[in-house]
Amino acid sequence: MRLATRVWGTGPRTAVLVHGIMTDSHTWNRVAPPVADRGYRVIAVDLRGHGASGHGHGAPYTPAVLAADLLETVPPAPDLAIGHSLGSAALLLALPRLRCARAIHCDPAWVNRPRDLAALRAVKYATWRELRAEHPLWHDEDITAEHRALTTWDPDSVDALAHLPGLPTAAPAVPSLVLLADPSERIPPAPAATLRSRGWHTRTVDGAGHTVHRDDPTGFLYGLSGWL
Repeated sequence: MRLATRVWGTGPRTAVLVHGIMTDSHTWNRVAPPVADRGYRVIAVDLRGHGASGHGHGAPYTPAVLAADLLETVPPAPDLAIGHSLGSAALLLALPRLRCARAIHCDPAWVNRPRDLAALRAVKYATWRELRAEHPLWHDEDITAEHRALTTWDPDSVDALAHLPGLPTAAPAVPSLVLLADPSERIPPAPAATLRSRGWHTRTVDGAGHTVHRDDPTGFLYGLSGWL
């Protein structure tokens, strides 16, 4: 499936951005322009079941299917790829064929953990005020963008969370940074130490929650220092 995309900038280098569950490419609104200003053409996708991409053709929602969609859509061998949460799981599986120069995984959803899937599906119907209360650090424009994204989000995509790839057991396919929330429920300190022992770089954005780039856009960009 070819995915809908949004583009910022016209630089000579290419960066690919992959959002997490429930949202769409507008999640990057506050950080994509500064990345573009550093000489990139920034391409952000809408995963299947999100944004303008539609629900596909009956394929199941799994990270492997989402990874195949990425490979169908984005140009090969980008200079940089950034994935958040479920988008990071898709990116992880796509990397051997995507052949990007370096990758950044923002609080990645790699490991299955107990979840109330019914509650996740119910977020589809959250009000603006409920989102505002849930995300106190976000800019009002991000709350509005998220509320709009929920109207096109397919809650069946939560099925992908039952098929996460697990913590990588080997060195990264390309130089890779894991940028974590503070604290991170997805990659706690012990797994983070394991990743470092396997050749992954890790950093933490102090005080940021799971959606690091919306909780603290400045801290997110600072966390990318040396990787852009």
